Amino acid sequence: MTRIIALLAALATAAPALAQEPVNLRPDMPSVTVETEAGPAEIARIQDNAHELSGEWARTSRPCPPFCIQPIIAAPGVTTIGELELLDMLADPDALVIDSRTREWFAGGSIPGAINIPYLEAPDRLDELGCEIDFDGFDCAEARPVALFCNGLWCGQSPSAIRRMIAAGYPAEKIHYYRGGMQSWRMLGLTVTGD
Repeated sequence: MTRIIALLAALATAAPALAQEPVNLRPDMPSVTVETEAGPAEIARIQDNAHELSGEWARTSRPCPPFCIQPIIAAPGVTTIGELELLDMLADPDALVIDSRTREWFAGGSIPGAINIPYLEAPDRLDELGCEIDFDGFDCAEARPVALFCNGLWCGQSPSAIRRMIAAGYPAEKIHYYRGGMQSWRMLGLTVTGD
């Protein structure tokens, strides 16, 4: 009988910890709705307080090279941003968020509202980002603000795309680098296309 009473007491103490608490983006913001090619998409965090990453996104030790930790600053003049700043860019109709991963990775799930420009194609597609094609390459006087991301802190695809874009004439001050990429996005339980 004493064991049953102790068990019931333990369960009563644990009950508040089992209750689901809301998982907002910020204290005042439960979600954000962004425009995508398929229409509006709501970005929120997974509401299961016990949710954990698994599979590819839970891996911590990829061989370097090629999967080396990337620097905070992808190139001089480029601004590194986090998730809240990326959400602001997704809501800004003048800004573009670019998934610089290969098409296969993009098809496997991305950030809602992001467009796919694979990192090897980025310097050749600046006309899609507000630059004008001219005889010497691109005139980027009217370049749009962009944010690039790839798979995470160990992924070199977006830093490579950023450096190539700058070399092709894109102004560094118009480029933002979401260094955390898909691994951090998923770690925070944020909405992913295809999930």
